[in-house]
Amino acid sequence: MEAPAWAPEAVETPGAAAADTRMDTVELLVHDLDAMTAFYRDAVTLDVLDQSGPTATLGRGIRPMVMLKQEKHLPGRDSYGAGLFHTAIVFEDQRRLAAALASMAENAGDLYQGAADHLVSEAFYFADPEGNGIELYRDRPRDQWQISGGVIQMASNPLSPRQYLTQWHDPDLPAGGTSAAIGHVHLQVGDIPTAQHFYTDIMGLDATFRMGRSALFVSAGGYHHHLGLNTWNSAGAGPRAATLGLGDVRMLTPTREDVEALAERLRHYQVPFADDGSTLRFEDPWKTQLMVSPEQAA
Repeated sequence: MEAPAWAPEAVETPGAAAADTRMDTVELLVHDLDAMTAFYRDAVTLDVLDQSGPTATLGRGIRPMVMLKQEKHLPGRDSYGAGLFHTAIVFEDQRRLAAALASMAENAGDLYQGAADHLVSEAFYFADPEGNGIELYRDRPRDQWQISGGVIQMASNPLSPRQYLTQWHDPDLPAGGTSAAIGHVHLQVGDIPTAQHFYTDIMGLDATFRMGRSALFVSAGGYHHHLGLNTWNSAGAGPRAATLGLGDVRMLTPTREDVEALAERLRHYQVPFADDGSTLRFEDPWKTQLMVSPEQAA
């Protein structure tokens, strides 16, 4: 399953991770499967691709994006622990982002959390009914990104959802279609130096932007970030307990050889992992579960 034709072109970067590495499905452990499925379908505008027993998979076209797995007996998510900060869905252009924003405003306006112009992107933030963060965004073209000293510049400038809808919402444009994907995932971690060691030295991603000792952004292929890591709510957090919220985060890399190279780095740094011959499964220092598979398997 290839990246969308409109996705930013990858470039070679110093990190060991393959340039065309990108995000895949995010698994959420939920209490009310029916309500959460309806939310991601009706408000977020994803399609139900499969629903069987305690699991529902939603996405666009044939691209799975969010997998909901019912776990009725787990305690609620810990807002101050390690885990998910938000799942970020990227849209092809302003009109398609505005269509999803209008749907969220109509169906889940009470879950709105804010908006920001990040220089590289325009983003709107919500929570789902069980408290998992969601970002809906569109990227500016890469040739418009500001780079200073080799560092991609990002900010959190004001962005009005009302003005955005006035300018870009087209009532005749359907909110669905295939022009969306998981652009990045933002995680809560206990501290940034440990996160940087794991995600750059071990996983081979590039550090693209830092916010002091409270946040780090990493990516492959020169993207502004595939993973965000912050301590804004979770400074000092230890390993995750079993709760509702984030199940696992999945990434795709071009080839099986890329997966094997990552396995070698995990082995070198004595990070336990499982390898079924296609997909690697392992945990970060806070027991957030990660899966890396080749595109061919997807």
